[in-house]
This record gives sequence, structure tokens and C-alpha cells, in this order.
Amino acid sequence: MRNILLCCFAIASLNLQAQVKGRVTDAQSGSPLPYATVSLFSATDSLLLDGAITDDAGLFTIDAKPASYFAKVEFLAYEAIFIEKIEVKKAPLDLGSIKLKPSSTLLNEVVVEAEKSTMQMGLDKRVFNVGKDLANAGGNAAELLSNIPSVQVDVEGNVSLRGSANVRILIDGKPSGLVSVNGSGGLQQLQGSLIERVEIITNPSARYEAEGVGGIINIILKKEQRNGFNGSVDLVAGHPSNLGLALNVNYRHDRLNFFINYGITRRTSPGDGSLFQKNFPGDTLFGYNQTRESDQVVFAQNARAGLDFYLNPKNTLTASYSLRRTDGDRTVDMTFRDFAGTESNIVNIFTRRQAEFEREPYSEYALAYKKTFDKKGQEFIAEVRVLDYWESSDQDYTEKFYDTDFNPSGQPDRLQNSYNYESERQYLVQADYVQPIGKEGKVEGGLRSSMRDMDNDFLLQEQVNGVWETLPGFDDRFLYLENIHAAYGIFGNRIGNFGYQAGLRAELTGISTELVESKQLNERNYANFFPSAHLTYELPKENAMQVSYSRRIRRPRYNDLSPFITYSDERNFWSGNPDLNPEFTDAYELGHIKYFEQGNLSSSIYYRYTTGKIERIRRVDDEGIAATRPENLSTEDAFGLEFTSAYNPAKWVKLDGNFNFFRSITDGGNLNADFQADTYSWFARITSRFTFWKNTDLQVRGNYEAKMQTTQGYRKPLAYLDLALSQDLLKNNATITLNVSDVFNSRRHRHVTEGATFYTYNDGQSRTRQINLTFSYRLHQQKRRSRCLRKGRGSWGWQLKSCPRLAHIQLKRVFLS
Repeated sequence: MRNILLCCFAIASLNLQAQVKGRVTDAQSGSPLPYATVSLFSATDSLLLDGAITDDAGLFTIDAKPASYFAKVEFLAYEAIFIEKIEVKKAPLDLGSIKLKPSSTLLNEVVVEAEKSTMQMGLDKRVFNVGKDLANAGGNAAELLSNIPSVQVDVEGNVSLRGSANVRILIDGKPSGLVSVNGSGGLQQLQGSLIERVEIITNPSARYEAEGVGGIINIILKKEQRNGFNGSVDLVAGHPSNLGLALNVNYRHDRLNFFINYGITRRTSPGDGSLFQKNFPGDTLFGYNQTRESDQVVFAQNARAGLDFYLNPKNTLTASYSLRRTDGDRTVDMTFRDFAGTESNIVNIFTRRQAEFEREPYSEYALAYKKTFDKKGQEFIAEVRVLDYWESSDQDYTEKFYDTDFNPSGQPDRLQNSYNYESERQYLVQADYVQPIGKEGKVEGGLRSSMRDMDNDFLLQEQVNGVWETLPGFDDRFLYLENIHAAYGIFGNRIGNFGYQAGLRAELTGISTELVESKQLNERNYANFFPSAHLTYELPKENAMQVSYSRRIRRPRYNDLSPFITYSDERNFWSGNPDLNPEFTDAYELGHIKYFEQGNLSSSIYYRYTTGKIERIRRVDDEGIAATRPENLSTEDAFGLEFTSAYNPAKWVKLDGNFNFFRSITDGGNLNADFQADTYSWFARITSRFTFWKNTDLQVRGNYEAKMQTTQGYRKPLAYLDLALSQDLLKNNATITLNVSDVFNSRRHRHVTEGATFYTYNDGQSRTRQINLTFSYRLHQQKRRSRCLRKGRGSWGWQLKSCPRLAHIQLKRVFLS
């Protein structure tokens, strides 16, 4: 919200010679009022010339030429005041303390005219205000990401961006245990109602860590900073069973700002699937049909609390603590029908049940310090974070045997048990400094160090004659140590309509893996430089273009390196690869934004060249046993074209669309001459939102992912539809939303994998049609709306576009922040 308000008043003049400054406070308590608006008008013709938003300490500064002015100071739920006869000369003018009186009636008289846009686009970054998307009500973070343009989430919860699975996911701009040991699958335990917005950065600058070839997805959790007590409560009920409560509370008074987020959910996730494998080594033919049904019940709690302490107007100390606890029960029932000679000749039938109980506590501690200076934009930020995580998983397997007519064969049941314990501790230290130079330029730099210590103890046993015996090769302990130290520098400036930014990041990496029982030690140390460059040019008639380049890395993750085998059945094994090397990507992008009266259009052409491409390869031996693990392929060339648009043909209709077409050429000849792929594919998403009455909205979203060739086969197309209906209640303080995800239950992931001696077809659905009813109540909040201003330009190149009838506000910033 603060960024949007800043935009509305960033209409600064050129050749400024003086400043008007002051401090806005509560007339009763004397507390500063952050985000108050100060508008500066010409005393001669009453035209709005410039404006500002107060910072956390209530301070504001407005650049102005020597002249006569008057000012208007206003803040939600306070009485606005006018300051007459402001005479600006060459010296700075301090208006002192400006006191506003609370209004007991103003809050109830706010007219709802327009809401914050669901999507705000820039050349370097797109911001999605996910709370405005009705399809997100009642869902988790993984489901929320699947509704965002350019992002895809597969059946296992893995996230990809523009077709690349190598994407870096951050929480509040920092690494999090939610996407550490468990990868992006941990996002399924985070309630979507705790998330404020999601930022998509497709070609990051040197400011960001170099991890993530496809780009960065930054999830911003809710945190208010307005004075007094405010917050929100969300209640969720759904089918299949989905019960949840989310509470977001904020209290600010004087120098203290306290915030807390809490979410609790109990969710049942049924799923089903099938796997057909045909093996044909030599002149023989055999294989099996596997069908499976799964049921997972997860009870999760997420808590986050923090305190901002304003030492003085220029120094802020923030401390926060996050706690997550997940307990899950999962049952998977599989039936195998073996055939030989022909597919219809069934020779053996058996069933296998997997019963798993899992516990996952996660804690995160953070301490941050921020210092601002007299010079606008100059700041220093330092932060320390500690992540502590562990997971305990007990799995029991039971196999039962039958004859070809599915009658019990009389063979004793086979009993197995797997125990897995994982733990992680991570330390993160970071410092950043920004120094403005002249009117438009700035230099920034920073240091960052992260240290991770992970431990995995694994054991698999089988009962033989009533005694549990350890299976050979399935009892070991895996240790993982990772240290990454980085430094970066960036310089940016603007000359007329042309803006540029260049940066360089250096990272020193040390990774050590060890199998304790097997006495296998593997150490990797490497240093790399990651340059970035962004060139921006502002064109006439609401157009802007940007050319960007960055070098990125994908380091093998913990699960990529761990040699422990995922043991769900004896026919299919998944494991990591301790000898895996990092992959490197050079990413180029040409972007364009066009703003028009009823919407906007963003387009981009991108190219990625990757060496050491990491991809999971499936191998099947002569007995039909399949093993899948990540391997380094030689290269990948990826070309793409993407369009994202928002269009409001009428006051009651809002349309958002995204289309991405890409070609990927993969060369795995270093492993096998057949590991080649040249695929053309595309995916599209369109969202239509209709307002039938004043406070009733209907949203329809269609999704389509075209067929795509992979290194060993292809993925079949995917299409599904989402619906949502919402109604505002209780004077717009509450909203009730009914949404249906995957209306036709068609979101099934289907893959074909082929080799010289095998053919595998996998069809699965772990996320079935979901119906959720969500009730949201806002405490001392309203759906705040923004007034429209005439477009203008400030010293940092902001431009504001207001739509007719206050339908929405679109914004672009043509110089990177």
C-alpha cells in the first residue's frame, strides 16, 4: 500500500532548488503518523504540483522551486488540515510538527470507488496482490502460486517459472525453511491467507543471490504498520475436508509496532494415479500395471510474531520469530498386475500399502537494523537470521499376494519399516548500503554469508521370521555442510529518458557431503562471478523498454545430492546424486510495457543458455527395476516470448491474461546419444472478473498447458477451470467467498518416459477438485481506494496512469529500484 501511495504523489519538478519538510503526528498522543499524505498546491492557480507520503517516523520531504504554495495534510480516519501562505525560498523550509485530530465519523464515510490492482507490472518485476484474487481463498501457498501468470505447479508441488523448474523461492526476501529440506513442497503447509503479495523477478540484478536460473519468486507475508489496532480474521471450510483459521493482527503506538500472524489448518488431500511400464530387453516382453489411491491428512500450524522498535526517526530495530509445526498421516494403496509375453497375460497380482506418520517442526529467528540518513534514499540495513528445522518420518509397508483371480494366494504378508530423520540449521548474515549520487544516480553494495548444516539418518528394515533385519545398503547417515559467502556492488543512473544499472556479484561456495557408515566423502569448492546489466528507455505515449542480462547458478540442492533412496515400492526408486555439479545460465531479456487508457500490456522476449543442465534421468534394468536420479546434461538453449495484459473494457469487467510460448533444445549427449530434446510448447491463463452488483464479484479462470517434449519422452497437455464468487458484507468490513478449483476435475499430470528397452506412462492427480467457503473479517480496516491524479513524472522516473471512472490505477517505474 505504501508503494502505491508513494506513486500517487511522486510528481516532482525538474531543476529543484529547495525543500519543504515537516512531521505529521497525532494531536492527542503525539505519535507519528506514517503514510499520511501531504499535497503541495500552487498559491496562484491552486494546481496540485507535488506531494509526499510520511515515513515510519511521520517525516516527509517535498522538493519545490522558490514560490508561494499552500498544503493539504490528510490521513485515513483523521480530519484533514490546510496550511496556508507557504513561502519557499532557496533555503529548506521546515513546517515543524503538523498535528491531525482523529475523526470519529470519517472512517464510516469512506466511499469505495476503486481497489488496488490485482497485478502491478514493471519492466524488472511484477507484483501480484494475491488477496484480490478470489481463486486463492482457502488455499495454501502452492495453490496460490499456481494462479499466478508465468508460474506452474506440478502434481508434486514443484514450482517452475516460464517453463524452468530452477526457480529461487524466498519468503520476505530471504531464504526460508519452508523451501529448504522439502523444496517447494513445503509451501503446501503455508496458508494462503497469511500472504499479502507475490513478486516475480524474471531477470534479477546482482542485489539478489545468484541462485535460481529461472528467476526469483518472493512471497511477502502480511504485516501492517498503521497506527492503533488493526488486522483480519479468515475462516475456511471446504470439501474435501479443509478447515482453517488465519489471524493477522497489528498494533502500533508511538515507537512500537507489534505484529502477529497465526494460521491453523486441518486438510485432507485424496489422490489417485496409475503407472504402466513395459520392458522389452532382447526378445522378451514383460511389465506391469500399477494403480494407486492415496489419502493424506495434514494438521499444520504457522505462527509469526515480531516487533518494530523505532529508536528515533532514523533508526529502527526489528525482531521476529516464526514457528511452524506440521503433523501428517499419509496412506497409499497400490495394486500391481504383472504381465509377461502380452499385456493381457496377467501372471501375478499383489498389493502394497504405505502408511506414513510425519512430524515437521520449524523455527526461524530474525533480527534486523535499519538506518536512514538526511539524504533521501540513503540507507543501511543489516540482518541476522537463524533457521532450525527437523523432520521425523515413520513408514510401514505391507504387501499382500494374490492369484490371477485376485484371491489370496496363501503366501505370508511381507512387512517392512522405514525410519528417516532429517535436521537442518542455517545461519544467515547480511548487510546492504545504498548511497544516492546526484539527482538520479545511486551506488549500492552488500555482503552476505550463509552457513547450513544438515543431517539425515535413514534406516530400512524387513521382518524375517518375526525378527526385524536391516536391508543391505539401507542403513546410513548423510551429512551435508554448505557455506556461501557473497559480496556485490551496483551502480545506476538516469540521463533523460535513458536509465542504466550495472552490477557484479561474487560468491564463494563450499559444499561437503559425507556418508558416515559407507565412509564416502565428497567436497566441492568453487568461486564464481555473476554480472548483471539493465538498460531502460522511456518512449513517448506511455511506452517503456528494457534490455537486461544476468548470470545465474543452480547449485545441487540437498535432495539432489542425498544418495538415500525413496522406497515406496520395489519397482521404482528415486534418489539424489552425490557427484552432481552446479548448472550455470546466462539469461537475456528484452521487455516492453505499454499503458493505455483501459489497461496495459507487457511483452518480453527471453533467451537462456545453460551448461551442466540438471535433469532427472530414469533408467530401467533388464529385470524392470527403475531408478531415477538427477544428472548433469551438456547444454540447454531456451527461447521464449511472453505477453501479460490487464484490460478493463467496462467498469464492471476486469480481464487479465498471460501467454508464454517457448522453445527448448536440450543436449544430453554426454550421457547418452538418445538424450536429446527439441520442443515447442506454450501455456496460457486468462482471468475474467465481473461485478454484477455493488459488492458482488464473479471470477472465472481458464488454464492450459500444451504438450511438451522432455529429454526422455513428453508431457501431455493439461487444462482446467476455476470459479469463484464473493460478496462484501457488514459495511465492507467482511467478505464471504465461495471458490471451486478445477471445476471439471481435469487437472491430471500425464507423462511418457521412453528408453531403448522400456516404455513408462504415468498418470496422476494429487490435487482433486476443491470447494472452499471462506469468511474474512477486517478489524479496523476498509477496502481502501485510491484517488486518481493526472500523470506526471518525478525524479526517479515514476509514471502514473489513472483509468476512467476510477476503475483501477496502473503504475510503472522505468528505473530499477
